[in-house]
Amino acid sequence: MSMWRLTALCLLSSLLVGCAGRGIPQPLNGDGTGAARAILQASAEAHGLAAWRELQDVSVAYAGEWYGVASRLQPTLIDADFRQGSEERLLLGSSPVVAQIHRGPGGSKQVLRTGDTVSVSLNGQATEDDEVRMAAALVADGYRLFLSGPFYFLDGNRHLERIDDVYVNGHHCDVLLAVRSPGLGFSAEDRFLLYIDREQRWLRRVRFTLDGLASTRGAVAEVDFFDHRRVAGVLWATRYYERLKKPLPNLPVHDWRLLGLDVNRGYQATELLAPGFSGRAAGAAQRLDGD
Repeated sequence: MSMWRLTALCLLSSLLVGCAGRGIPQPLNGDGTGAARAILQASAEAHGLAAWRELQDVSVAYAGEWYGVASRLQPTLIDADFRQGSEERLLLGSSPVVAQIHRGPGGSKQVLRTGDTVSVSLNGQATEDDEVRMAAALVADGYRLFLSGPFYFLDGNRHLERIDDVYVNGHHCDVLLAVRSPGLGFSAEDRFLLYIDREQRWLRRVRFTLDGLASTRGAVAEVDFFDHRRVAGVLWATRYYERLKKPLPNLPVHDWRLLGLDVNRGYQATELLAPGFSGRAAGAAQRLDGD
């Protein structure tokens, strides 16, 4: 056997060993436990649940950096030619709507995610490419989760239970397992681990499966939340760090920041249609103090 093949096999073996235990377990206790629901409720209240319920819309701006290896592994999902910075709009309520305008060296990419549909325009031209649309739906749902934090899991779970406690960036956290059907994007189901700080009850990390795209099926990623601020009575993370957990453990993926945020402009879904945002949705998200 050549030295190159031996090295490749050793690397593959180490990756497979490293992946052990880095996935997300299947549920154990029926439809979940009351203890898990109480922890989640306490987290939502610590994040400002009463104020969150008064919001009709949220406008945000992000900017960040992709890590090169991850971009090469998942070019359609990451889409680094467009997804360098973005203006995003979220309509809340029983049928949330997510609208995103991403910008990068490739130009602009506009996404509208509503119900079980998604539309994507690249530099003003609508695309029907299924892989591009499925990736865009997965991203839009993921970013709604990251922005909403524990509020995202207050309904829609098929299962919720407490399974462990660990330390995350120095914070002692309870770990909740949530199962949602449908999952992110067009996935029939996804599983999530929520890492909730025992002291402050802040959501410090979420780990999740990525089954909404054929090329990511079986993969697991996680996002850590940092630099929280309270705006309009709600606690928001303003820095996010994503890494892959499976199949390549702890591979850095994305480091991004929340640069702007404002709420309750009063826009409608019709103001989020391509090309661009219009009416009350059009102006840039208000810059956060200090940014």
